[in-house]
Amino acid sequence: MRLGAGLIRAWLVVAALAQASLATAADVVEAKGGVVRVLDRLTDIVTDYDLAPGQVQTEGRLSVRLDECRYPSDQPLGEAYAHLTISDAQQVEPIFKGWMIASSPGLNALDHPRYDVWVLHCDVPASALPPTDQTDGSGAGSTSSGAGSGG
Repeated sequence: MRLGAGLIRAWLVVAALAQASLATAADVVEAKGGVVRVLDRLTDIVTDYDLAPGQVQTEGRLSVRLDECRYPSDQPLGEAYAHLTISDAQQVEPIFKGWMIASSPGLNALDHPRYDVWVLHCDVPASALPPTDQTDGSGAGSTSSGAGSGG
């Protein structure tokens, strides 16, 4: 039964990555880092780590390395794809090595009795962000030049 669940999960990951790869390579941007959240289920402590590619953060016996973080160029805040390598100090081989998708953290999750790890978002430069609406909520509208914003 466990083998069947693992096979189903593998197919779901392949389907999600295939859907993500429908966009051309030019549509996905490699970020200069990403934010990973770690939950220690024993202590109920949640910690966020802002990691650069190749950087390792240790939480208890767990070591989390961000290998790469990518985001869609047309939706920089809407999605994140992070490749992580996660090791347990009590094991020789990494306990997780693969892609996690921010919008579907359970799709390809770390299977650990004590820790949960998931990606929150990639570090997106301000120049990649869409312009924001500068309305102040008064119904007066906004101007693109920022002029006329008086009292």
